[in-house]
Amino acid sequence: MDLAFILAAAEAVKHEKSEVPFFICGGLLASYAVLISVFGFKRPAFPETAAAARGVMSVGALLVGMAISAAIYVAL
Repeated sequence: MDLAFILAAAEAVKHEKSEVPFFICGGLLASYAVLISVFGFKRPAFPETAAAARGVMSVGALLVGMAISAAIYVAL
């Protein structure tokens, strides 16, 4: 093969970022949502205290932020 052809083909190939970080963060968020739903159905008083409720919401917000950040990273 001609070296110029190989170099032109290498330039034409666009390197895309891996979507794995988004899939991992999205999977964690979905799993967390399912777990919170199961705990909520099994224990109507879940979470029992205000501090526990803030903790649950904080973890949820962190996972949403991670998923959004990963989506932006993949898109740009």
